[in-house]
Amino acid sequence: MAQVLEFKLPDLGEGLTEASIVTWLVQVGDVVAVDQPVVEVETAKAMVEVPCPYGGVVTARFGEEGTELPVGSPLLTVAVGTPAEGEGVDEGSGNVLVGYGTAAAPARRRRVRRQDDLPVAAPAAPTRNAPPAPVPQAPPRSGPVPVISPLVRKLAREHGVDLRELQGSGPEGLIMRADVESAMRETVQVRAHLAESEVVAPAPAPVAGTTDGIRVPLRGLRGAVADKLTRSRGEIPDATCWVDADATEFMHARVAMNAAGGEKISVLALLARICTAALARYPELNSRVDMAAREVVQLDAVHLGFAAQTERGLVVPVVKDAHVRDAESLSAEFARLTDAARAGRLTPGELTGGTFTLNNYGVFGVDGSTPIINHPEAAMLGVGRIIPKPWVHQGELAVRQVVQLSLTFDHRVCDGGTAGGFLRYVADCVEQPAVLLRTL
Repeated sequence: MAQVLEFKLPDLGEGLTEASIVTWLVQVGDVVAVDQPVVEVETAKAMVEVPCPYGGVVTARFGEEGTELPVGSPLLTVAVGTPAEGEGVDEGSGNVLVGYGTAAAPARRRRVRRQDDLPVAAPAAPTRNAPPAPVPQAPPRSGPVPVISPLVRKLAREHGVDLRELQGSGPEGLIMRADVESAMRETVQVRAHLAESEVVAPAPAPVAGTTDGIRVPLRGLRGAVADKLTRSRGEIPDATCWVDADATEFMHARVAMNAAGGEKISVLALLARICTAALARYPELNSRVDMAAREVVQLDAVHLGFAAQTERGLVVPVVKDAHVRDAESLSAEFARLTDAARAGRLTPGELTGGTFTLNNYGVFGVDGSTPIINHPEAAMLGVGRIIPKPWVHQGELAVRQVVQLSLTFDHRVCDGGTAGGFLRYVADCVEQPAVLLRTL
């Protein structure tokens, strides 16, 4: 006799308490294998495929696509022990999932979703004076809708765009984000035209001083960032020091390294290499504070976080064991994590566990910043834009490549002398890259 087991939404990472269902990968009646991905969810930090620890027949799903579920709530039930359609059924891995499944997961098997499986968005609610009219549409397509990105599906669902009625602009008719946004603009234009053609009653005059403004919910990534920054500013007594540095020789060194062949080395990778060398000299800044024990815990490994801007907002991927990587390895890992961040495919493990953060805000065209420390870390190095500026070089006024460096640090782990020593060492390595070679 089959045993029905309930699979609940697991803990998907540090500080995450809920997730939104983006795409179901199985239907009721499907046979699933142990650790097969069954649903794709979006957390405040990343898109995550959740594998099921049981093998059997799916008997129920809980929550439609777009539904937000708290950690620990039921996701689906699986009947274990009864083969279906001649297939064997595994009873389960017995592993406890934390985020993304067990270590020995089989090859991913995705079911092609039928047209009638797709959620149909409800039409927008009519206004009081002019009901919305649908955009002129092509006849609905037959077969599966050619769209891959869960973010495109979500955007279409939220704005009432029926993907079956779009012609994709991507390869082989693939529906892209731009196609959905174009359909959204056409809908707005049609509705505006119809509204102008109707006699609309004048709106009541606003009462002075009684506007509510626009309310934007602090949810998802924005909400998680708000909570973390509030906690950081509330718990960490931070301070910032900064210095300008002549980065001309630093930039020349990078050009020479890349001209020698091999993998290209990024500016961020060279700065990271300097950071890890500086942390080896000033380990107080690679630490965290345990106020319950009233201790500063200095950490052996440097897990280097770096800020990456994405469509979903700012995220901080973490390069694990950055202290044992060379410049080429750091470049490759920065590139991999940045691509994953922009695609929304970072795992919770790639977004947690940082011990120090490198923040290159120069990419935004600014010189300086006093950022909030990424709790529970103890410090963050900020790097501004590298631009030509007047500079006194060897007793003469010259145009040099200048950068502003800043260090925001937890004043509980060290005093200004340590922070200043760290920042001065970083600046010396930027001005004279040979300093780094001399101190390795």
